[in-house]
Amino acid sequence: MGHQYQAIQWNKGKVQYDIAIVTFAVIYIAIFMAVGLMAFATSDPIVLMIRALGTCAFLLLTFILLIGPLARISDRFKPMLYNRRHFGVFTFLVALAHFGLALTWYHGFGPLNPLVSLFLSNQSGGTFPGFPFELLGLAAFIILLLMAATSHDFWLNNLSAPVWKALHMLVYVAYGLLVIHIAAGALVTEKSPVYPVLVIAAFGLVSGLHLITGLREAKNDALLNKMEAKSWVSVAAPNDIPDKRAVIVPLPGGERVAVFRDGKKISAVTNVCRHQNGPLGEGRIIDGCVTCPWHGWQYRMEDGISPPPFTEKIATYNLKMMNGMVFLNPDANAPGTYVDPLVIGQTAEQRS
Repeated sequence: MGHQYQAIQWNKGKVQYDIAIVTFAVIYIAIFMAVGLMAFATSDPIVLMIRALGTCAFLLLTFILLIGPLARISDRFKPMLYNRRHFGVFTFLVALAHFGLALTWYHGFGPLNPLVSLFLSNQSGGTFPGFPFELLGLAAFIILLLMAATSHDFWLNNLSAPVWKALHMLVYVAYGLLVIHIAAGALVTEKSPVYPVLVIAAFGLVSGLHLITGLREAKNDALLNKMEAKSWVSVAAPNDIPDKRAVIVPLPGGERVAVFRDGKKISAVTNVCRHQNGPLGEGRIIDGCVTCPWHGWQYRMEDGISPPPFTEKIATYNLKMMNGMVFLNPDANAPGTYVDPLVIGQTAEQRS
């Protein structure tokens, strides 16, 4: 949290998450190399390794961009949101290995500095045989480098949340550059349709899932915008709110509220974490606190205040029970305002 900078707090879940990512990369690269050497006996192992690392980094980045929409489509994907920063840094390391090996192999044996050679040999953009696809890959690599270098909380606090978020949204620019980088490179050096098909399928999957989830949320927002701002919003039946988790309620104007249930208690807080605007409603209750799925920031669900010694505060919302349903007042309370939680089975008279 914001009280002080801390090293990564490792736990069993984080270790398993990282082992799974590394294992996938190792198996993918091993299969790529084995199939490439068997299918093309004359293939250069170094060139195969360059391509294995490059396509692996592209697939890892594709998986990262799929996590968000998948978690909104189905709750079963929400655990993948945890430790996504680890995923991003590891993807950069694979991209770094690809970049370093490619730069050394293709530009390291001449009289020029490899970086100088990279720029001088990619000047023509008029036709595909001379298309500077390597420079597009370099631009994408620089973006991934900046994102990995600023992944620590230190940069979030010193760059400010809006600047930090804008910087990390460049991941979509990097992905687009990589799509062109791989497609154009394959058109220049490869006759096989494998690489173009891989890129088109991955890009279509990412853009398609984002489009589907965007349309779903836009539809919900359009319906809610017809409501009067002061009216109470229907949430769900108490038992339809998963225990230790939340139902995310969109409000007119685009605001979202996370309504959590902890046993028999139900409370509502803003869906936006103070750390990196993470989706609190996709997190869960841990040790009695709402825990952000991105980096583990915590808040008490009754008052939106982080447990001591931390002092961060988020907005809370009033709830009431009517006809067996939970209803939400869309007017936010000031950050840190205590609100008595709804208790399942408790009457309004008992609560007052």
